[in-house]
Amino acid sequence: MMTRFRLLGLLLCALIANAVSAQQLTIQITQGVDNPIPIAIVPFGWEGFGELPENITGVVNSDLRNSGEFSPIAEQNMLSTPHAEADVYFRDWRFLGADYLLIGKINRSTDSALVQVQYELFDVRGEKRMIGEVISGTEAQLRDISHQISDVVFEQVTGVRGAFATKILYVTSQRISETVANYQLNLADADGGRPQVLLESQEPIMSPTWSPDASQIAYVSFESSRPRIYIQNLSTGAREQLTDFPGINSAPTWSPDGSKMAMVLSKDGNPDIFVMDLRTRELRKITTHFAVDTEPSWMPDSKSILYTSEQGGNNRPQIYQVTLETGWSERVTFEGTYNSKAAMLADGKNMVLIHREDVSDDFHLTIMNLERGSIRILTDTSLDESPTIAPNASMVMYASKSGGRGILNAVSIDGRVKYQLPVTEGDVREPAWSPFLD
Repeated sequence: MMTRFRLLGLLLCALIANAVSAQQLTIQITQGVDNPIPIAIVPFGWEGFGELPENITGVVNSDLRNSGEFSPIAEQNMLSTPHAEADVYFRDWRFLGADYLLIGKINRSTDSALVQVQYELFDVRGEKRMIGEVISGTEAQLRDISHQISDVVFEQVTGVRGAFATKILYVTSQRISETVANYQLNLADADGGRPQVLLESQEPIMSPTWSPDASQIAYVSFESSRPRIYIQNLSTGAREQLTDFPGINSAPTWSPDGSKMAMVLSKDGNPDIFVMDLRTRELRKITTHFAVDTEPSWMPDSKSILYTSEQGGNNRPQIYQVTLETGWSERVTFEGTYNSKAAMLADGKNMVLIHREDVSDDFHLTIMNLERGSIRILTDTSLDESPTIAPNASMVMYASKSGGRGILNAVSIDGRVKYQLPVTEGDVREPAWSPFLD
């Protein structure tokens, strides 16, 4: 029987009429910071005509609340609903315990298809305006504008760039019968909103990953009954089959400078790490050990690669680092019976990985400092896998199990904030967090 296969072109930041909706992921906070920052987000005023398709106030409120860092004040407790600085009375907001105040208004002229969103952020205790801006866009872009506002507020208050306006890729699978499953490669906002199906097949889809400029993605598809690596342009939907070697073709990952792609191939008999020059398509073999070498992940300088290998024997995978120029490889992890799927933070000093201390323990998401060799377990979930780091390095998303189904979880780098992104049916796995989109 021929494989059922469907490819849907998609514009990255806009919905198109014939796009297929994926199952919605909904953030469920499981742990926040002990003393979240109180903020008042006043419902934005609407000065135009008709109804808007998106509630900006609601999206910003959810973004900041779901970050675990903020505690928005309930609308029914507000003493006033100002939309301009002249109407702000700081004593009212101090009385409610707010440290910060966000107000705004939306308008649209009768002869324009664009809406204008004006917002202002205030420091209540200091009684000063921190920032204000007017953003224009179509009604279809209101959710993007909402995430932009959330990013600005988050950065102004915490000093860390917000990542609410980014995207995630993830794979879902749902059993159709005892022998057949349906697989989907999905694209969504970082909070799980606006999910869209990019690829659907009754053969497995694996290892989605982003190009550094977020214009392309790569993934592994078994649509030809064998694993092959594909690259897809998100703005046009056009895609290209990158590899067609015998055996394993898996684990694609772009170098940070965007010029190369690391991957795992077994065309020579043993799974090894290879690097392809994406301009010339020249392929170079990086590892040659008799053990299985897999799960390549680039260091921030694009000069070396972390990977998982059982070179140490005893069926105990560990993390190794290979320098591309010399081919020199060295072991990085020594603690525990299992270490895999390493991903380096931009600081080049800390990496997240999947760690098991003893053969009887669960697999947990862990952060390791390379300079000190110290590790810290970030999760209390089980069967953790596939970590992906937010571009601002504040959160790590990963796959795990709950109630016998695959779900996505996220945890902050310091372990203080945790949330889940379950789907209502089937399994969700293999998340990939996009770079910043600008």
